[in-house]
Amino acid sequence: MDTKTKLELQKIAVKIRKGVIEGTGHAKSGHPGGSLSIADIVAYLYFHEMNVDPQNPKWADRDRFVLSKGHTAPALYAALALKGYFPWEHIATLRQPDSILQGHPSMKYTPGVDMSTGSLGQGISTAVGMALGAKLQGKAFRVYSPLGDGEIEEGQVWEAAMLAGNRKLDNLVAIVDWNNLQIDGSLDEVNSPCPIDKKFEAFGWNVITIDGHDFDQIDDAFTAAKECKGKPTCIIAKTIKGKGVSFMEDKCEWHGSAPNVEQYEQAMAELDAALAGLEA
Repeated sequence: MDTKTKLELQKIAVKIRKGVIEGTGHAKSGHPGGSLSIADIVAYLYFHEMNVDPQNPKWADRDRFVLSKGHTAPALYAALALKGYFPWEHIATLRQPDSILQGHPSMKYTPGVDMSTGSLGQGISTAVGMALGAKLQGKAFRVYSPLGDGEIEEGQVWEAAMLAGNRKLDNLVAIVDWNNLQIDGSLDEVNSPCPIDKKFEAFGWNVITIDGHDFDQIDDAFTAAKECKGKPTCIIAKTIKGKGVSFMEDKCEWHGSAPNVEQYEQAMAELDAALAGLEA
């Protein structure tokens, strides 16, 4: 990836993280930790990889994005606002009763959301259905679906993985956000799904493991996914929960806790400084 493109994506990722903090801070609820860890992947998909049109959100031939880890909606909403699906001012209304930005993604309320998600395991199942539908209709669009590493403890995920492998859905990319923390602690403490790579490989997937905060590795992985024929691809992205906010990083308590006023100000100051450093 060239230096200019990488720099722009790094800036967008910081802006997405600012949206995560703004949304959860104003709502006084939400899931900042996993939203921050997936920000780089979301930035890459919406601003480099996917073929979408904010002026025509229901365009039949668009690429699809299914946020299987639906609780990390703040990252998706920030990306959609930056892309132009709706004004940025909506970010501060997260989780309010009359807001278009509900706690989990909703096709009914939010322009650009391709699937209502939140019940873990159901998003990737829907993504498999979309990818299969594209194949049956002779459509060229691709489907991208981020999952949580805790989410893949759900049996439904592996039923979906089985079907995707059997149907050779090479238009499907699953991204496992491997930050090694879930709501109740580390994966090892709860119910480790490791080895993640071997499990997906056993179901007939092409598997690529990367640093989920390194745009060169992200770019190489998604390029390889497009070049892979006859298999769906799983990108296992090693990430840091709470990435970009010092006091949130690698702390499971930030899975579903919103920052208070003081914490909000500190987080925004850190992200503003990071953005200023990139723009210098």
